[in-house]
Amino acid sequence: MAEEKSPCSGSLETADEQKEVSLADLPVGSTATIVKVMPKTRGRKKFADVGLVPGSELLIESHAPFGGLIRVKVMETSMALHRDDASNIITRKKRSK
Repeated sequence: MAEEKSPCSGSLETADEQKEVSLADLPVGSTATIVKVMPKTRGRKKFADVGLVPGSELLIESHAPFGGLIRVKVMETSMALHRDDASNIITRKKRSK
């Protein structure tokens, strides 16, 4: 007989931790791990050159006031990405403690 999990058992936290979202949708201050970069993304090679590759951890530092740019920190480097480019980078958000 299969064991049934109730919503109160904490299984929802695990599901939220594993949710994949685009880099453009992450809030300021959140950390995430890159899962994949969409194959037809412009500048994909340049992303790889600066460390935006699957498995890299990043921190969202800020969003531009009018939403055009997103500043992220990868390793010890901060960089700005256009929101259109960031929407093609899929991440797995880490649960905040």
